[in-house]
Amino acid sequence: MTPERLARIKQVLNTRQPDLSVLTDQVHKPRNLSAILRSCDAFGLANMHVVWPKEGFRAFRKTAGGSFKWVTPRTHRTMDEAIASLKGQGHKIYAAQLSGRAIDYRCADFTVPCTIIMGNEVDGVSAEAAKQADEHIVIPMMGMVESLNVSAACAIILSEAQRQRKEAGLFDTRRIPDEEYNRLLFCWCQPVVKRYCDDRKLPYPPLDHKTGEIIDGVSWMQEVRVLRANRPRWTDKNPVETS
Repeated sequence: MTPERLARIKQVLNTRQPDLSVLTDQVHKPRNLSAILRSCDAFGLANMHVVWPKEGFRAFRKTAGGSFKWVTPRTHRTMDEAIASLKGQGHKIYAAQLSGRAIDYRCADFTVPCTIIMGNEVDGVSAEAAKQADEHIVIPMMGMVESLNVSAACAIILSEAQRQRKEAGLFDTRRIPDEEYNRLLFCWCQPVVKRYCDDRKLPYPPLDHKTGEIIDGVSWMQEVRVLRANRPRWTDKNPVETS
């Protein structure tokens, strides 16, 4: 971990916006999902919420440009559950939806805690989700086509959200809570150890915030070996305690 790399990681974490998010409503093309994920990272979002299409979710790493490492995808079974969860966190819900009550996206207030619903490539935002949205927003079109690709539309809207939040000073101080900041700092500084711990259900070791390195990694690994050696293991029939 070079000092420059650590400084860059801290800079990004310090500007992450935990109360601005995107919720995809059955977006089914992996390249679109990946491009939306990339835009979330580029414009400072910490999370992206997803309601899976029937065939599941698979972000193309090439399209995402590595953004899956930096933005946390949070999945929900249904749009009802997703919207209820986000509203429970105090989020205003904007749906990117052409309707009689839609407003120009630049007139929406993105400085408040909010989530932007992006609909799927064929049907757009589902009727029930559109009904539950607090506001509908549209990007004015001046050409012959009536709509943009969902990932392009998402990037345009997030660019405006970023502009508003910059003017409001929301990027000037760290807004991620300490616990989440510390977790992400470890994950971003020590991705190999993170995977090792996640695969084996181990707690993360303490991290030196000044260097980005594990504090006394040798002692930690020795503790891990003892812990794993004393975990119960299963035979074909019965668990056997090892010592």
